[in-house]
Amino acid sequence: MSAGVKIFAGRASKELAVRIAKSYGATLGDIQYAAFSDGEFQVSFEETVRGQDVFIVQSTMPPSDNLFELLLMVDAAKRASARKIIVVVPYFGLARQDRKDKPRVAIGAKLVANMMMAAGIDRIMTMDLHADQIQGFFEVPVDHLYGSTIFSSEIEKLNTGNLIMAAPDAGGAKRANSYAKRLDVGLAICHKQRKKANEVAEMTVIGDVAGKDVVLVDDMCDTAGTLTKAADLFIEKGANSVKAFCTHAVLSGPAYDRITNSKITELIVTDTIPLKQKHDKIRVLSVAELFGDVIRRMVNNESISSHFII
Repeated sequence: MSAGVKIFAGRASKELAVRIAKSYGATLGDIQYAAFSDGEFQVSFEETVRGQDVFIVQSTMPPSDNLFELLLMVDAAKRASARKIIVVVPYFGLARQDRKDKPRVAIGAKLVANMMMAAGIDRIMTMDLHADQIQGFFEVPVDHLYGSTIFSSEIEKLNTGNLIMAAPDAGGAKRANSYAKRLDVGLAICHKQRKKANEVAEMTVIGDVAGKDVVLVDDMCDTAGTLTKAADLFIEKGANSVKAFCTHAVLSGPAYDRITNSKITELIVTDTIPLKQKHDKIRVLSVAELFGDVIRRMVNNESISSHFII
């Protein structure tokens, strides 16, 4: 392992962390987990981290044990006299709770940021936050990477002159518009209304998709309700085909069944969250090379702005 740098992984992102470390040119550091009969667990570094720059890779998707495991690793590294502690959080959980959208609710994303800073992080590296303003919740540097860095070349291959970019909701319009401008193609947006979380009540299409190959882009796919409903609606409106690109494959509840039964021809995701099961319509692109290169540039005090393709 490179002098002065050590990379460790939480259990939720072990496979991805191995690939990131390999891309950087290292192997994962040794960390041990001890479990008590009541479910309590303890983490310990089995090698010295004194005076080292410690990178800890862990996505914080549910269960909350993944987040708490990350906090324990940060605290352990701090108490072991690490020089700097950089958390690499490919998927930042609770990011949908970025504001008070109704009375008497928590701002979960801010609470998570507070806990990470209280634990002792010096920097955080993450990808496609559900809301960009979460960067401002931290009082330490935030390296916010974008899935578009991974997806752009794949989408460009699909541009045979009949392509149109699309957003499954108004919140994703900025992301889809960025692709549309770069590729010089049209833009379509779905307008949705929800009665409650994870349930779309009504959806309409803004834009002409007739005879087009539609590419849907979003930051995450949870229950796949919005994504599949949008895809089916585009086909009803005369689209030739629909492909979807989503950074974070949350894929909970009925997501896999909905994708199977939908008009989506292919869903391309990244490995920020490991897939629960393989699926014929789902293809995974790795973010390991991107994170590995950003870590290398960070260690060498080089610019990483070339990776900020929005």
